[in-house]
Amino acid sequence: MLTVLFDIDGTLISTGGAGLTAIALAMKDCFGIKELAPCEVRGRTDRGIFQNLFAAHDLSIEHHYETIVEAYWSYLSETLRELPGTILPGVVSLLNELDLHPEVAVGLLTGNGRRAAEIKLRHFRIDHYFSFGGFGDHHACRNDVAREAVKDAGLIVGGDFEPNRVWVVGDTIHDITCSRAIGASVLAVGTGGVCETELRNANPDAFQQTLENSFGILLS
Repeated sequence: MLTVLFDIDGTLISTGGAGLTAIALAMKDCFGIKELAPCEVRGRTDRGIFQNLFAAHDLSIEHHYETIVEAYWSYLSETLRELPGTILPGVVSLLNELDLHPEVAVGLLTGNGRRAAEIKLRHFRIDHYFSFGGFGDHHACRNDVAREAVKDAGLIVGGDFEPNRVWVVGDTIHDITCSRAIGASVLAVGTGGVCETELRNANPDAFQQTLENSFGILLS
């Protein structure tokens, strides 16, 4: 059984900034913070993003994490409706092809927390393609999310899971790095705004500008 693990933001969808906007609204609502400290979100986990923000604003993540993520999820549903997001090119056709293949299991390897991932994928009506994965609720390091994804794949796929037949699909250097942590192959895609040269220099197994016509690469 071939296992394909997809990143979400910049790989499957573009939210038009809905995620960061929802974070800003949640921080303002919960803590009265009107302007966020500089925050890198591309390729990061939700846990890592909030960990860095809380440190910058002198807040305790241990005391406030559950409060902030609940507020974030609530605002995320709103910002997704309000901002011009889209499914990225080639995604639906690729997911359909993988879904129809009897020897392919499709999951997630995402920095999004599980609930945030559900909200985003359901908004774009592609949530039904994914039944397992690794999520960014508890890990600041994406490598740990990758290990969680592989463990979950093994549980769901069962005896047909082959750890040497795993592809990670993502749009950042972090996706390439975490794929190596689990011994997976990686398809880097140029839809997330990262420079093609930067992605190629990180030595992915394959690179595509979009996910159009990528089925054959993953099945090779």
